[in-house]
Amino acid sequence: MYQFDTFETSYLNTSKQTDILSCERSHASERHTKCRFECGAVSSSGGAVVSKGKIGGQLRARVVLLAVAGTAYCALLWVLRTSSYEAEPLLDTYLLMAGSLIAFTFAANALVRFRGMHDRMSLILAFGFVVAGLIEAGASMAFYHGMLVTPTVNEEISIGWLAGRTLLGVVLLAALFVEQRIPVARDPGKEIAGVVLIVGASAYLTSIFYFMLPRAPKIHADALLPRPWDILPAAIFVAATVGFRWRLRRTSTALDRALFAGAALNVLCHVTISQSQRTLDAPYMLSHVLMVMSYVVVLGGTLLDNAQLFDQVSRMAASDSLTGLANHRRLLEAMENEIQRSRRTNRSFSVLLFDLDDLKKINDRFGHLTGSRAIKRLGSVLRSNSRAIDTPARYGGDEFALVLPETGAHEAEQTAMRICERLLEDGEEPLISVSVGQAVYPHDGTSIEQLLAAADAALYRMKRRGVGKLRLHQIAACL
Repeated sequence: MYQFDTFETSYLNTSKQTDILSCERSHASERHTKCRFECGAVSSSGGAVVSKGKIGGQLRARVVLLAVAGTAYCALLWVLRTSSYEAEPLLDTYLLMAGSLIAFTFAANALVRFRGMHDRMSLILAFGFVVAGLIEAGASMAFYHGMLVTPTVNEEISIGWLAGRTLLGVVLLAALFVEQRIPVARDPGKEIAGVVLIVGASAYLTSIFYFMLPRAPKIHADALLPRPWDILPAAIFVAATVGFRWRLRRTSTALDRALFAGAALNVLCHVTISQSQRTLDAPYMLSHVLMVMSYVVVLGGTLLDNAQLFDQVSRMAASDSLTGLANHRRLLEAMENEIQRSRRTNRSFSVLLFDLDDLKKINDRFGHLTGSRAIKRLGSVLRSNSRAIDTPARYGGDEFALVLPETGAHEAEQTAMRICERLLEDGEEPLISVSVGQAVYPHDGTSIEQLLAAADAALYRMKRRGVGKLRLHQIAACL
């Protein structure tokens, strides 16, 4: 009795001490939480100040960089303007013809993109570059023929040059406007006729504007701007540059970045040629080089974008849309490759078939979204527990397959058991189970049909047998 009372008193004292310590810790925790909250508020405001300071520093750095680049560019223009360089007419003709060919190549790739994506911007740009390239090619050939007939340097600005360049700038703005309003073509066949009409009308109005002038614009060699008429295309390209820069905030594909860079290069092209005092001098040739560079940049962006789209389509064609695993066609290709390799190396490989148990009951009880989620769970487990050389695939419906190169029956059994264990441990509801069938080349078959039939027969024998075994020989089941 005494010992019990002593134990009770000791227990009560200990309990009081524990309550006191717990209370003190609670108050200390509250003070610590309050302090942490206050410190967090201070650090948050400090972070905002640091963030604003960082943004301001980046803005100042950009302004300084632009100022330095602008100063260097003005100095380059002054050097070029005072230079005595004069190019050969044939060199300039080759340069412009190369630019026209690049423009035609871009137009072909833009049409390919339109056929796949049905975006109106690509269609408008394709026809616009074709017409601009034709005008520039015709103007360059006429200039070269005129130089052969009359070798003296002409002091007039080419109307074809101004018309073609202005048309290209107008087409870029039209493409931006149409893309913002109606980006995707509803009927691609009818859209082509509409775009031909738009580009043709733009070319016609642009040509009328320039060819209705009483005389061709003159080059004023001693003026601050010897070729002031080139400022008009430059202003149009400035608007296009700003438009594509705003577009990059919404989308940033390789083509979008290339169009932005190409429009900016065309601005530099016309600002540079505005300082040309005579045909074929240094600013004149540099402007043509910048023009061709803009075509190269746009073509490169289109090729890169088309390559990325082709790669994306190829992956989509070979993968299942729900799970991201290989689809049925890719599975057959992988098995065919493994059969050919095994014949050369005399090594075996294995195929595992997985069937999701009671998927219909899951759909009926929890809904089809949960059933789809169960399929994705199994696909995720297959992907995360496969080697880089393995091919997990969705065979069809709730059936999956796993091709295991250079794997025998014992290793395939271990792989199947590991996948089943990971599926049980994924921590999601409802719990799901799979049945597994196994086939090994060449023991169970030497063709795709024989291997899949053997694995499928083993799987359904296990389903009929029930859930009593976890051992795999030709069949397996996991719960």
